[in-house]
Amino acid sequence: MSTLARLTAQKEQLLARLGAYPAPNERVEIQALLAKIETALKLLEPQGASLPNRG
Repeated sequence: MSTLARLTAQKEQLLARLGAYPAPNERVEIQALLAKIETALKLLEPQGASLPNRG
């Protein structure tokens, strides 16, 4: 499993846990993990992938 696939799977699992109305302390932990995953996913994006085409 690639890093991208693993991170995406972890993100989906964490979002599902958030949807289950966790305790406040668990919610904070999940949100922190999601932030780390989002950062990692952004770093894995190919350079310029989010830029519009010019030309």
